[in-house]
Amino acid sequence: MRRLTVLLILALAFAGAGMAALTAWPVGPAERGVFPEGDVARGAYLARMSGCIACHTATEQGGKPLAGGLALRTDFGTFYSPNLTTDKETGIGSWTVEEFATAVRKGISPSGDSYYPAFPYPFYSKLSDRDIADLWAAFKTVPPVSQPSKPQEMTFPYNIRAGLKLWRAAFLDTSPFSPDDEKGRAWNRGKFIVEGPAHCGACHTPRNFAGARQAELELHGADGLPDGGKAPPITSVELAEKGWTINNLKYALRTGVLPDGDAFGGAMGEVVRDGTSFLSDDDLTAIATYLLDRDQSR
Repeated sequence: MRRLTVLLILALAFAGAGMAALTAWPVGPAERGVFPEGDVARGAYLARMSGCIACHTATEQGGKPLAGGLALRTDFGTFYSPNLTTDKETGIGSWTVEEFATAVRKGISPSGDSYYPAFPYPFYSKLSDRDIADLWAAFKTVPPVSQPSKPQEMTFPYNIRAGLKLWRAAFLDTSPFSPDDEKGRAWNRGKFIVEGPAHCGACHTPRNFAGARQAELELHGADGLPDGGKAPPITSVELAEKGWTINNLKYALRTGVLPDGDAFGGAMGEVVRDGTSFLSDDDLTAIATYLLDRDQSR
């Protein structure tokens, strides 16, 4: 009995030491540098492309734009989108552009905490300094809403936020956008949108036990999305087999109407309503061009 007690004490001591070390482990450096003057109109367009409005507005509950509170129920717990308005107490009104850049591209809050990857910062790492400056300029025009962000309701062990440091070390890729010099402008623009701000792979790629995307199955479709949703495969092969073309894919992303006359439902319907329906014809062409030719380039 005494030996068991000693072993238990030692185990608790090692666990405590490990947690202390994990907590003290720095998550990463903050963004530094001089950001250019932002363009509000371009930033607002980029916010639509990035899904900011869809994820940070509880539309069905009558929520105000970008005030947060949208619930995303997953196998890991329930995530609540935070307040992104300019309120200085409950939103991001007291942030600097450097803190904003660190949050968006690195997933690190102004207090140094890691954000859960339900926030698609691995995709936003593709944004340039110009993109960040434009987004920041647009966000600064959002009216303040005094609405505290709801705490995340995660199950054990995912509620241990310090554990995200291990997740980041094992799975996080924040490499910048890299164009393919052998491809044309439209294809590379589509690659940037799909793999960057539009974060298509966040829903259309299956995830492992830790919630990290399975890179070898990128865009192959996924089950287990928030609230039990599913996302179909959107590889070039699958799209071609289902009769998608540049023109009908553009039309679907603009209107939500499918080639057979049906309409996107669920989360994709919201993506169209709050995001892709606002994109330019050139950008919709770029997305379709890239998706329909992506696999042939690998």
